[in-house]
Amino acid sequence: MRTLVIDSATESCSVALIEDGVLIAGECAVLGRGHAERLVPMIASLPDKGRADVIAVDIGPGSFTGIRVGLAAARALAMAWGAKLQGYESLTLVAAMAQAEHPCVAVDVCMTGGHGEWFFQSFNADGSPQCGVASLSPDDASRHSVAPVIAGSQAGALAQGRSGALTLDLKPDARCMPLLPSSAFHDDPRPSYGRAPDARLPAAA
Repeated sequence: MRTLVIDSATESCSVALIEDGVLIAGECAVLGRGHAERLVPMIASLPDKGRADVIAVDIGPGSFTGIRVGLAAARALAMAWGAKLQGYESLTLVAAMAQAEHPCVAVDVCMTGGHGEWFFQSFNADGSPQCGVASLSPDDASRHSVAPVIAGSQAGALAQGRSGALTLDLKPDARCMPLLPSSAFHDDPRPSYGRAPDARLPAAA
């Protein structure tokens, strides 16, 4: 069973081809912008051009554009290949990556959000989420953070408001997908933006 993993929801853009839980090939690049231009060539460079039985895609939260680019590519390939489509969340993958380095330890994941806020989520020592993703101001995130390990793109900034926390500057990496438990995957992947939309419909007259 082969799985193509697509992760373009954050400033990091990565792809991987996994067979029976083993990494066959993959690539990860921190782009910031330009995911739409890089993603398809990265997939095409994989063995068999990335063709797989299952396609797993990062549904966010993260960049609006990056999430949409990844989902669009995953849906198109799933339709063309008749592959099963699954989704997973970016902070869940970062937590799994952190706990692979520090097993059985609770982790707070803190990543860049929008409008000066951070995406924040706490995970128990067994990897299960304590709560859903929240978009918080830096001050609010500092008040919520108590885990001994902080991971994510804003881990260092969050740790400045605490003492004694271990920080891991991690970004989602498709090559680490085998670290995720089966419960982390959604069979009907939809975008997870992590915060309410900024635009509002005009009030009725």
